[in-house]
Amino acid sequence: MDYKSSLIQDGNPMENLEKQLICPICLEMFTKPVVILPCQHNLCRKCANDIFQAANPFWTNRVGSVSMSGGRFRCPSCRHEVIMDRHGVYGLQRNLLVENIIDIYKQECSSRPLQKGKHPMCKEHEDEKINIYCLTCEMPTCSMCKVFGAHKACEVAPLQSVFQGQKTELSNCISMLVAGNDRVQTIITQLEDSCRVTKDNSHQVKEELSQKFDILYAILDEKKSELLQRITREQEEKLSFIEALIQQYREQLDKSTKLVETAIQSLDEPGGAIFLLSAKQLIKSIVEASKGCQLGKTEQGFENMDYFTLDLEHIADTLRAIDFGTDEEEEEFIDEEDQEEEESTEGKEEGHQ
Repeated sequence: MDYKSSLIQDGNPMENLEKQLICPICLEMFTKPVVILPCQHNLCRKCANDIFQAANPFWTNRVGSVSMSGGRFRCPSCRHEVIMDRHGVYGLQRNLLVENIIDIYKQECSSRPLQKGKHPMCKEHEDEKINIYCLTCEMPTCSMCKVFGAHKACEVAPLQSVFQGQKTELSNCISMLVAGNDRVQTIITQLEDSCRVTKDNSHQVKEELSQKFDILYAILDEKKSELLQRITREQEEKLSFIEALIQQYREQLDKSTKLVETAIQSLDEPGGAIFLLSAKQLIKSIVEASKGCQLGKTEQGFENMDYFTLDLEHIADTLRAIDFGTDEEEEEFIDEEDQEEEESTEGKEEGHQ
């Protein structure tokens, strides 16, 4: 608390000093002992104890039974959280400097004469000070208003008693409000923690879900590669067989072509003796070549690959039905599958009988 700078800025140092010595809880000048918080703000120890008890209703500190754990509350000036030990507010340090300043201020005020015009005056009776409180109308007034004026039939009370009562009530309301703010802050902290935990849990289940789908992708890729390899092997076997047949037929075609050329040349031979020397063997070769045309052939539908077709509609339906569910739902699903398998097995056994 910078008293020097505050006093310099104001033309009336005593008035400004009084403002600096007002407790933010009871709104009165600090009552000794005065305690200083870790945030360097000051409170009456009684006021500090009131807000501490309001913020920690289960904290007890009785004679012979001292609580082993402390509590916490928030400074009413800056909302800084003050953490107490097992001694409660009695563990806070007293601000002797402020207490000494209060003593000096009170001595100075007592030595000065009262200034006129400081006390509020009645609007109806300008020479009368407001010195009583009308309980009926709930407003301060003067004695003349009670005797001759508008509050003649009203119930009144001494101004000081009502003043103290309402100040006490206001102080209690402030304590309640401060305690309520502390509870709201606690709820906010809990909700912020809940947000953090929710985010962490969501991130965790997302990771787990991604891992499970990655496993499914890996299984599908592995099965896809396996089936594609089977098709490729079948393709290679069939192509190899067909290419071998093609080669055999080409070789046979080459032989036949050469025999045709030789036969044509023999037909052009004019001499009968020369022709007869080779004709018999040539005819025999042609007959054998004609018999050799009976080579292997492919069966009808040999090139068909339809037997590699997959029916994945039921698997696709199962994948589309994937959803989040409880353990009970999973157990019911497994029970239904087991029941269907048992019924199918029983039906097959009855068919065999």
